[in-house]
Amino acid sequence: MTAKKRIAALIMITVFLGTLAACEPNEPSASPPPANAPADAATDKPEEVETGGETMEPAEPEVAYEVLAEELRVPWVIAFDGDIVYISEREGSIVKLEGRELTRQSVHLLKEVHGNGEGGFLGFLLAPDFAQSKTAYAYHTYEENGRIWNRVVLLKQNGGQWDEVRALLEGIPGAANHDGGRMAFGPDKLLYVTTGDAQQRELAQDVNSLAGKILRMTLDGKVPSDNPFPASYVYSYGHRNPQGLAWNDEGVMFNTEHGPSGDPGGHDEINMIEPGSNYGWPVIYGDARQEDMITPVYNTGEKAIAPSGATIDERNRLLFATLMGGALYRYDPVTKEMAVVFEGEGRLRDVKIKDGRIYVITNNTDGRGTPSETDDRLLLLNRING
Repeated sequence: MTAKKRIAALIMITVFLGTLAACEPNEPSASPPPANAPADAATDKPEEVETGGETMEPAEPEVAYEVLAEELRVPWVIAFDGDIVYISEREGSIVKLEGRELTRQSVHLLKEVHGNGEGGFLGFLLAPDFAQSKTAYAYHTYEENGRIWNRVVLLKQNGGQWDEVRALLEGIPGAANHDGGRMAFGPDKLLYVTTGDAQQRELAQDVNSLAGKILRMTLDGKVPSDNPFPASYVYSYGHRNPQGLAWNDEGVMFNTEHGPSGDPGGHDEINMIEPGSNYGWPVIYGDARQEDMITPVYNTGEKAIAPSGATIDERNRLLFATLMGGALYRYDPVTKEMAVVFEGEGRLRDVKIKDGRIYVITNNTDGRGTPSETDDRLLLLNRING
């Protein structure tokens, strides 16, 4: 190499090294948060991406969820009237959320809410004609003559409060635990109600008792003529503490249910409900089988997750909240696969899907969770796993 060429090469190397030095900061610095990130949003930290020796930071990922409401008092059910959200609270009130404005509305009942243990003001369901009638259905625990019961009532919204119109069904056995309380309208436009065994397990097998059942009634509280047992509200029996109801596009009815506590524990269930069928409690649970009893399509084995409210997603899979599990689960009835799709916010009581978006309520203030300063909360999920 000639002297001129060697000098030219040295000049090029010097320029190149100077350029590299200018590209590297003296000290690493953290990326600032985006200016428009909401204070009540949860995000995952972005990972740096290396391309051809140059370090680039990707765009901030979509937040995992948004907090729509907080400081709820043991919320139980999410209900929608267009863009307005109603949430029942176990102590006996209803929260109305319109935009970001939250108001707590009182409920005036003819029999006082008994809120001991798992009981209280539980199920809440806006009537199909709510826009015109301003009526809704509710399920609550009460005490009478020294005993605990549950009842189904019709409510009417009057301004900022709710008043009982009349009782549709009373005398459902209740207790400190195992009160059921979920309500839903079926594809047949009838009202379905879950009841627990009221800690009297033998009642679940007694078709003359309203405990440990899924009940079916008309919207004015009458027994449908095609119910499986003559002149009876009982639609299915042998349930311990059913907590979730949902129907898929084919009209198949699913329920989620708490399995036995203590020893053997776990064995929480997903069932496909058929009219007049016996779901086994307390005779069978888990994978056990017996003639004329139906084994659940899925059970959790020895793990307890305490499933609660349920809904169906756009691919006909069951999505349900869990209390002990502290997560949102998804069950595919075709593949039999179960997956956790959201977790990390403690106990979850209910889940709803509206316009393709998933809403959940936490349940950390029920005496069994570890509440944060802002619990309980209504969350809008922007992203789930899977």
